[in-house]
Amino acid sequence: MTGAYRIFGSELSPYSVKVRSFFRYKNLAHEWILRSPAVQAEFQKYAKLPLVPLLVTPAGEGVQDSTPIMERFEAATPEPSTVPADPALAFVSALLEEYGDEWGNKWMFHYRWRYQPDVWSTAERIALQMVGAQGTLAVAQARAAVAERMTGRLGFVGSSEKTQPLIEASFKHALALLDRHLATRPYLLGGRPAMADFGLWAQFYEAATDPTPGAIMRAAAPNVMAWVGRMVSPKAEGPFEAWPALAPTLMPLLKEEVAALFLPWSMANAAAIAANAKTFDVTLGGTAWSQEPQKYHARSLAEIRRKYVAAKNAPGLEAILRDSGCLGPLTQA
Repeated sequence: MTGAYRIFGSELSPYSVKVRSFFRYKNLAHEWILRSPAVQAEFQKYAKLPLVPLLVTPAGEGVQDSTPIMERFEAATPEPSTVPADPALAFVSALLEEYGDEWGNKWMFHYRWRYQPDVWSTAERIALQMVGAQGTLAVAQARAAVAERMTGRLGFVGSSEKTQPLIEASFKHALALLDRHLATRPYLLGGRPAMADFGLWAQFYEAATDPTPGAIMRAAAPNVMAWVGRMVSPKAEGPFEAWPALAPTLMPLLKEEVAALFLPWSMANAAAIAANAKTFDVTLGGTAWSQEPQKYHARSLAEIRRKYVAAKNAPGLEAILRDSGCLGPLTQA
């Protein structure tokens, strides 16, 4: 595909499918390349980090990290828009995208690597991508190696026997809140996808492909499942709605998930990194949480606070954040 962007990614990577969905929405010509040993040399030529997605521009520039990729191309290709004209709503969208990227990833990763049917399902799909052409024995060996490596990484996202009840309760609660919200609109902020959609959707998309969370979603959240399907190749079906129309069903998500769980966890994580601590403990929604700090997220918390400073004078934003309980964590140094 001459002159097209190339996206090196994986169907099993939420951040990869997030960028692909965005490029489809923007009608940007692109080639989807599954990262595998067959393309490793090409991948290494452009990648600064061994992570997907990797976007390679027609000029040969390698770009990584899903949110910066999307923000760059939103600025370059503003229509169809993913950013509401109302700056208060645009910030709410950015905050929800961050919640999806960082807290929603805990749901997805936890279910995927905590339960044995999910472990084997995912490990086999990864193994087939890695060594599928080498035969049954090679796939079986690769599957076992992937399963062992990834289950050992559960602690990196905070998943443990101690935190399991909270992670699963949060997943089910967010699912119920979003299903109610999506009952009367195709996307989170109205008639077209926003940055918030891409961040949250990618985690639910992956969860829907796994046995345990997928069964929960199909049984309990038909509107979320319809949205998951819609977001694979999203379309602008109408305008963004105004906050008063969104608030009755979106404010509970901000209050009960973003303010009650995600932002307090973010602050505790950042404090632990600043103190060079190896672990941290925090109470989230009345439940004790303990884990190793996630270094990347301290940077993303700083970024969402930077975005808040840029948007804080937007009419109506302070009231939304104050009423939801999100204001304090965003303004603390």
